[in-house]
Amino acid sequence: MRTSNPTLNDNIFSSGSTLTGGQVMTVQGMVNKTFILLGLLIAAAAWIWYKVIQPTGVVGLEVTTLARDNQAAVMPFVFGGGIVGFILALVTVFKKEWSMVTAPLYAVCEGLVLGGISAFFEMQYPGIVMQAVALTFSTLLCLLLAYKFGLIHVTEKFRTGVIVATGAIALVYIVSMVLGFFHVAVPFMQGNSIFSIGFSLFVVGIAALNLVLDFDMVERGEEVGAPKYMEWYCAFSLMVTLVWLYLEILRLLSKLRSRD
Repeated sequence: MRTSNPTLNDNIFSSGSTLTGGQVMTVQGMVNKTFILLGLLIAAAAWIWYKVIQPTGVVGLEVTTLARDNQAAVMPFVFGGGIVGFILALVTVFKKEWSMVTAPLYAVCEGLVLGGISAFFEMQYPGIVMQAVALTFSTLLCLLLAYKFGLIHVTEKFRTGVIVATGAIALVYIVSMVLGFFHVAVPFMQGNSIFSIGFSLFVVGIAALNLVLDFDMVERGEEVGAPKYMEWYCAFSLMVTLVWLYLEILRLLSKLRSRD
């Protein structure tokens, strides 16, 4: 069994607590941890959001009142959160037993990044963040229900297809990043052309399908009796996929809105 989420694979359950006599993970326990991580992420994101979009006068939180100094003030938190979050993610992947500490810290750092990015998008396209959040959680709920009711079956072909597609997307992003250092733009990665929008739709679809693979892997973790700390690790892993999905939906919506 494999998953295209780099934080989830067969080996993470190989040291099940049935071998050590410890407590075992449960799906319900993982769900509880996921809500904790989401709460931390949302709190950090809301703090950054408020720092950027300050209430002014009688217009409340109008995006049009954003000031340049507010944006500059939060940039250290956004970049710092991104760097520390990346380090924490690597530590969590290689030291899964530390996930009960590193996963919450990662959620806070990721919240700082998402809060800043979301505020900057909102500045350009008012209302886009609420649309992205609604679509993200609607997708999560629909896929979870479809998986639980057996409407989606994780077959070997399904799994392989998602893994290959995810790897291809990662390669495209890496190449685009490298070319960016030389000021070379990849056409379908930039702009709001039909091809660019189509590529974003494809990426959103693959990100969503990664959630299905993650649901399947988490369920199997409970079946094999994975150690209790894996609840935190699996919650962290689902967060990684969920954040990716949100960012891709945000990009897609921005491309659509820029065509208006």
